[in-house]
Amino acid sequence: MNHLAKHNGHASPQHILVVEDEQDLAKLLMLNLKALNYEVFHATTLKHAMQIIEHTRIDLILLDRMLPDGDGIMLCQQLRQAEKEVPIMLLTAKDTEADIVLGLEAGADDYLIKPFSVLEFRARVKALLRRGQSLNDNNQQLNFNGVSINATTREVTAFDNPLELTAREFDLLLFLAKHPQQVFSRLQLLEAVWGYSYNGYEHTVNSHINRLRNKLSRCSEHDLVKTVWGVGYKFSPPQIHAH
Repeated sequence: MNHLAKHNGHASPQHILVVEDEQDLAKLLMLNLKALNYEVFHATTLKHAMQIIEHTRIDLILLDRMLPDGDGIMLCQQLRQAEKEVPIMLLTAKDTEADIVLGLEAGADDYLIKPFSVLEFRARVKALLRRGQSLNDNNQQLNFNGVSINATTREVTAFDNPLELTAREFDLLLFLAKHPQQVFSRLQLLEAVWGYSYNGYEHTVNSHINRLRNKLSRCSEHDLVKTVWGVGYKFSPPQIHAH
């Protein structure tokens, strides 16, 4: 698959924002991204990053944790609270489990621990961008009683209310909705939605499920994503009641 996304009927390169104040690393990342035909923007502070995000279409954010004006997680939280769906990959020197979980629970879609290999970096970037595209390629509309999920436009409508979901929240909902009433463990969901196992970070799934549920609960009293205690989660569409 090429790295061009179609916008307004024309193929245009995908836009990646690198938020990194370490100049040498930023140059290396940008060089590799440009070699893959992405259009790259660079910010060294949270404030500058926010200005770019507000004025430019961004398809992926690569976000450093330690920046001159704060922690990258703050930007991550800010974007998720504003219900901006753009995929976010954290670049972090912090490799304790608590730090990684903190980042993922703040709404990051992925993380890379410094130092990382260029090959792994390229693979992760492609995987995050491809996830949206491959789901789009399904050209699929799922309709349930009161809930519709369009895999092409990545739009979800629940009881006449459009839902603003992050990339991971949408992927989670779409995967579960493709297998209604089937129960999946956290590890199965990590492998299916994130693309590989995080070895012990299954509780990351919980935070994404919780955010997804909160958004769904604003539209419906029906519990669309149910917990099956001791096992995992399932999508339970509303039943049509016969009169």
